[in-house]
Amino acid sequence: MFSVELLLEAILFGVLLGCFYAAVSIGLSVSFGLLDVPHVAHPAIMVFGAYCTYLLASYGFDPIVAGIVLMPVFFVIGVGVYRFYYESFEKRGTEAGVRGLAFFFGIAFIIEVGLILVFGVDQRMVQAPYIGTSLSIAGYRIPYRLVVAFGVALILTAALTLYLSKTVLGRAIKAVAQDEPALRLMGANPVRIKQWAFGIATGVSALAGAMLIIVGPVEPSIDRLYIGRTFCVVVLAGLGSMTGTLAAGLILGIAESIVLTLLGASWAPAVAFGLLLIVLGIRPQGLFGR
Repeated sequence: MFSVELLLEAILFGVLLGCFYAAVSIGLSVSFGLLDVPHVAHPAIMVFGAYCTYLLASYGFDPIVAGIVLMPVFFVIGVGVYRFYYESFEKRGTEAGVRGLAFFFGIAFIIEVGLILVFGVDQRMVQAPYIGTSLSIAGYRIPYRLVVAFGVALILTAALTLYLSKTVLGRAIKAVAQDEPALRLMGANPVRIKQWAFGIATGVSALAGAMLIIVGPVEPSIDRLYIGRTFCVVVLAGLGSMTGTLAAGLILGIAESIVLTLLGASWAPAVAFGLLLIVLGIRPQGLFGR
């Protein structure tokens, strides 16, 4: 039976779940929101990061440390992927969006098939002191794994917000998203700036993958569950808004948790697509977009 206590519990778990959604979406907020790259392979790269975390964890690495260690490697991968995308599609200009979409779908498919060939279809998980334990507050038991995701989301949001607003390269990334020709007139190279930004987005995906395997077991096809959620968070936030990504993640997490509590698990995946359609119909620029 529904009660106020049950609603409060749903909101509490929704806040923690929403911060996790923000953590796994913030890389897409940079690549799609700021660079306008149709990066549908973002969840697949995140899952690849989760499996890389699994490998490092098997050698004794803490999952969070493994995610941080993987970030520079994924940064380099991101730079290479964007360079290929630019030379093959964006540089030519014609139908870059449609062909780029097919390109990133291809990357997602290759990653999924590669993971199946190497690891099989069985679920994989990692071990850590904060996985499988919980914190008791006012009668509510809160999984430490969600608390970790909550903290990582706050740190990532604060770090990227400060980087984009306080550093020269960060301001250049925001500038290239707003007026690329003007940036060229100032003597900057927009392609190199976009490469750097896409590398950052991909590097962040490695840490997001670590959060993914901390929150629960992963399998190669789990990226399909996050395509709708991550794009919903980015669009709901307003393209390129870092703080908006955190707020949008909270909105999605709370809404999904309440629907899960009231209507059951089968309705929860529809929340992201429902919110996405509502926002696109009422406020296409997003809740925090200009």
